[in-house]
Amino acid sequence: MNEFFHMGGYAFYVWSSYAIALVVLLLNVLVPMRNRRRLLAAIARRARRARRT
Repeated sequence: MNEFFHMGGYAFYVWSSYAIALVVLLLNVLVPMRNRRRLLAAIARRARRARRT
């Protein structure tokens, strides 16, 4: 098991690439969700302003 985690001396590169890939995948999910929430809030604000006038 230790040899598996050591990756023949390339563990730093292998595990850091896995970590970077995981971060990119998470950002690909979280950023659009945040942008959607902001966009919907902006649309709601505009609709409230339009109803007041």
